[in-house]
Amino acid sequence: MTDLSENILYEDEDIIVLNKPAGLVVHPDGRTKEPSVSEWFGQMYPESREVGEKFGDIERPGVVHRIDRETSGILLLAKTKIGHKVLKEQFQKREIEKIYHLFIYGNLKDDQGTINLPIGRSASNFRKRSAERGAKGEKREAVTYFRVIKRAEDESVTFVEAKPKTGRTHQIRVHFKALHHPVVCDKLYAVNKPCLLGFNRLALHSRAITFNTVGGKKITIEAPYPKDFVNAMDIVG
Repeated sequence: MTDLSENILYEDEDIIVLNKPAGLVVHPDGRTKEPSVSEWFGQMYPESREVGEKFGDIERPGVVHRIDRETSGILLLAKTKIGHKVLKEQFQKREIEKIYHLFIYGNLKDDQGTINLPIGRSASNFRKRSAERGAKGEKREAVTYFRVIKRAEDESVTFVEAKPKTGRTHQIRVHFKALHHPVVCDKLYAVNKPCLLGFNRLALHSRAITFNTVGGKKITIEAPYPKDFVNAMDIVG
């Protein structure tokens, strides 16, 4: 089992903030047996195994929200039922601010902006979502604010900060794909594009989060960049 003890960025009686490594799933899907954050959490905090929501027969100890397997960075976990309730309410009321850093293909012309495109299911692949014409099913509101941090001189990539107002599945990936600037090395939404800057995984990092503790204290936590991000930033200059 993966030991994530050194990845804890913040901890109090009710809440943990974890710096999740890329490649690790947040919780099992019931189809495959592999290490997960929730498995580590359940073993590390056995008294908190009942905290969280069940999905069928799958227990998800501590889980309040998810980030994709290939995404690195900030993940909130709840150690107590009151911690879970307080965080869930903040997510539902959109009071939690999340900041992501990512590399996208091409030269994004606008220095900052808002992507306001509803997201539905892709007509071509059940694993994908879409914010473009032809999306199936119910289209749900999705809003992402962004600003450019740095552009590569050769215009091959842009380093971007994104703040999702809503929390739809694959939201950032889907929104930048709809702008024709998918996330670098996104093997689902940029299938035919080469992985640039040395990445062999999705170039998306959950950089920071702002939330209120159970006691009402407002806290902002930042996750340091993993090595592949540091290397990519050096290349972009």
